[in-house]
Amino acid sequence: MIEVKNLTKLFGNKKAVDDVTFQVAKGEILGFLGPNGAGKSTSMRMITGFIPPTSGTAVIGGHDILGEPIAARRKIGYLPENAPVYPDMTVFGYLDFCAEIRGFSGADRKRKVEAAIEKCFLRDVKFQAVSTLSKGFKQRVCFAQSIIHDPEYLILDEPTDGLDPNQKHEVRMMIRNMSAEKAIVLSTHILDEVDAVCTRAIIIADGKIVADDTPAGLKTRSVRHGAVSLSLNSADPDSFFSCIRDVEGIKDTKILEQTDDFFRVRVFPESPDILIADRLMSVLSEKGFTVKSVFVEQGRLDEVFRTVTSPAENAENP
Repeated sequence: MIEVKNLTKLFGNKKAVDDVTFQVAKGEILGFLGPNGAGKSTSMRMITGFIPPTSGTAVIGGHDILGEPIAARRKIGYLPENAPVYPDMTVFGYLDFCAEIRGFSGADRKRKVEAAIEKCFLRDVKFQAVSTLSKGFKQRVCFAQSIIHDPEYLILDEPTDGLDPNQKHEVRMMIRNMSAEKAIVLSTHILDEVDAVCTRAIIIADGKIVADDTPAGLKTRSVRHGAVSLSLNSADPDSFFSCIRDVEGIKDTKILEQTDDFFRVRVFPESPDILIADRLMSVLSEKGFTVKSVFVEQGRLDEVFRTVTSPAENAENP
């Protein structure tokens, strides 16, 4: 596994990363989230040995990144921020160079390069100069170098940055397919990506971990989790409120939209663990209300993200 132990980084008087500790086991895809300047990329650079920590360390597959840096780096595939590549080399030449410095030679090296080109959908630009590629293709070339040696541990900093929707889907599928045999850490600012790819998420703010849970677990912290959104054919919301006033487990209601013959409302439970949808539907049916649609909210990651990274600010109105 990847073991991050009390990782701290100071830049002058600025504490960019503050005593960060977590573990990632094989089979996990950990999303590393945070606002700009929270310490995500700095943490990843320390975990991979790119920059030294002020204190603390990371252990990669049993090898301390400070005490055994070469052994630890052999096990890591790293996609850095902004996908740095050599612009004057061709795609094939660059990946062949990366395979060579990873210690491969002969037919084995060629197989590694060809496999990376196929996995990252680079066949059509194989012999193009990197400088002529779009941002998305450069991202894929850098992704290819990170997996060329089939590493046990992948550290990916914004892996889908610059990709179009189809390319993002392909890369996400590739990450999921690789995860069974690898421990993967990826930083992203795309919350949908966490939902689509990650088995776990850490949120960091001001250099500190402020949340560590599964995406589904984080959603339960949302004020909308367990709320029921209803659309009704009625011009009289007041009669609706009177009807549900005595339904057990309801905390609050909020009108979302209203016209002359229709309104949409969100009903909040007293606790996310209380299921109120069946109770509501039973009462409304008895009173003759026509319900056009009903939806039980699962919670929103963006709302939870804002809440835990800006605790001093007022939470968004539900």
